[in-house]
Amino acid sequence: MSEIWLNKVNWTHDGMVPVIAQEAGTGAVLMFAWMDREALKLTAETGQAVYWSRSRKKLWHKGEESGHVQKVIEIRLDCDEDVILLTVEQVGGIACHTGRHSCFFQKLENQQWVTDQPVLKSPEEIYRHE
Repeated sequence: MSEIWLNKVNWTHDGMVPVIAQEAGTGAVLMFAWMDREALKLTAETGQAVYWSRSRKKLWHKGEESGHVQKVIEIRLDCDEDVILLTVEQVGGIACHTGRHSCFFQKLENQQWVTDQPVLKSPEEIYRHE
């Protein structure tokens, strides 16, 4: 598979591109992450979201531990060619490591952050290591 299409992306100085994962069907924004060239290439090749974990400094196949993979329906590049939008099917309905549907579960109300999404499954259950 040719990799020329990757050259169109306006990568940051450290070789990253911001990525928004949006749920197919509902349009809900599930999460924000980063990809490097390899992560975007693997995402396109496998049909599942692969990100770059800045904290772990390695590729991160979404759901590799939790099973909550993101099946990629569509990959879009914005007008400035510096942001990727993934339309995904969120397997298991949980995108956030906190066990919530979306990572954007805090809303500003009266100058306070209010949690407006329930935990669907506790992180202890999701990330059980045996």
